[in-house]
Amino acid sequence: MTVLSALPALAAGPAQTPSLVQSVDWLALAPVVITAAVGLVVLVADLFTGEERGPLLGWISVAGLAAAILTLLPLRAGDRTTFCLTGDPDACSYTADHFTLVIQFLVLAGALVTALLSVTAVRDARMPAGEYWFLLLSSAAGAALLPASRDLATLIVALEVASLPAFALVGMRRGDRLSSEAALKFFLSSVTATAVSLMGVSFVYAATGSLHLTQVADRLEHVPGQLDTLAMAGVALTLVGFAFKTAAVPFHFWVPDTYVGAPLPIAGYLSVVGKAVGFTGLILVTVIAFPAYSDIWGPALAVLAALTMTLGNAAALRQSADRVNGAVRLLAWSSVGQAGYLLVPIAAAAYSDRDQIGSTVAYALMYAAVNLGAFAVAALVARTKPLQRLADYRGLYARRPLAALSLAFFLLCLAGLPPGIIGLFAKVTVFQSAVDAGLGWLAVVMAVNVVIALYYYLRWTALLFRTPEEGGAAPDPAAAARTRAPLPVTAAIVLTIVTALVLSGAPQLVLRFASGSLFPQ
Repeated sequence: MTVLSALPALAAGPAQTPSLVQSVDWLALAPVVITAAVGLVVLVADLFTGEERGPLLGWISVAGLAAAILTLLPLRAGDRTTFCLTGDPDACSYTADHFTLVIQFLVLAGALVTALLSVTAVRDARMPAGEYWFLLLSSAAGAALLPASRDLATLIVALEVASLPAFALVGMRRGDRLSSEAALKFFLSSVTATAVSLMGVSFVYAATGSLHLTQVADRLEHVPGQLDTLAMAGVALTLVGFAFKTAAVPFHFWVPDTYVGAPLPIAGYLSVVGKAVGFTGLILVTVIAFPAYSDIWGPALAVLAALTMTLGNAAALRQSADRVNGAVRLLAWSSVGQAGYLLVPIAAAAYSDRDQIGSTVAYALMYAAVNLGAFAVAALVARTKPLQRLADYRGLYARRPLAALSLAFFLLCLAGLPPGIIGLFAKVTVFQSAVDAGLGWLAVVMAVNVVIALYYYLRWTALLFRTPEEGGAAPDPAAAARTRAPLPVTAAIVLTIVTALVLSGAPQLVLRFASGSLFPQ
């Protein structure tokens, strides 16, 4: 009887055990998977194509990134999750919500523009095509994974997948001392920041016993007193790696030399996609995982924002017109100053509601379009003026009127002046977020820095329309042959200018979509 009565229990036993088999939402993963898969395809295809077919690999990469962007359309409703805990369905490692989709669009579109600029750059600089495109797509796949990551382990892995290929891309110009030096500086400083962040993550895990952001947030609310100091140290250290990626002071020192040493398309990529990775990570860990310690990271980020925008704009003012690579250095320091503005809404979220994050996302979209556009025009000018001095842009309107008008529009957007309505709108929303959070002192610092930045943006804009200098060196026949704008570079400029104009036409829609359902309560 005992054995017979036990049979039903034995039969029911396996049914009561939670299943460890999970279904995978491949549609939600499609943007990341397609980007990574095309990278592998390009790497293998490089084995069977000759050097003369190198541009073909570039166009395959462009098509792959375009396909990845199109897969965002069926996901626009948001709220798709996968890789969730069987015991807690709300704790998932991958979430495709509105926030994720906006950042993935920014990242993939930025990589697409970079790829267009790279088609010509890879051929002219004789860089290894297969390795270049594989590294670019791998970095883009990691950058696209990061906004969907909802646990600290996946966040760090995505951050490193986005970063490690970038080190090699910066040093891709073989035999170039500046390129090798830039890659080494970038690598050493990034590895140090990552090591500090990993220590912070380990502290947070020791204090909470979880890596999922939602669970970490719940458990940090009730940390035992003896673990409070450990948790606070973990929160502070975790933010270091993401602050490095955003080029926030004092983690900014790698920016100017890295941008100068890197190929121009990669410098533009780092200025936009690299920053998107850093700001996305900051938003996820602060607003979702660490709201219990907002009294720590809120003031810290506010101070970082003030220091970053001030130092970035002050350094940009010092760039002389005749300095070699002065144009790239000005864009580098400008990107540091812009990073300060982007930090403001994140800091404000510690003092008010989390909808302030929408201001950072809207500003990031504007900045991505116009800054990549500025790098695209710089890449065009560099074909005949490789020294990249600001003086080389004097009279650009007389030589290339459309390029000059495009660059003027991009610079005015960055300055926050009409007709770049999106630039003005983005700065107003960021300023408003500081005021609403009671950070009046930070709003004043931002206003002063916006005025300072007007000088170097308008100085560069004025150079475009001044009378070209008479005389000078005799024309170089090789340079003259390169005056024709390549199709990929032209396409990149047109794509960025159209995006900036569309955003200027409907700025409120951008903010509304960026703010809506980012972090539902």
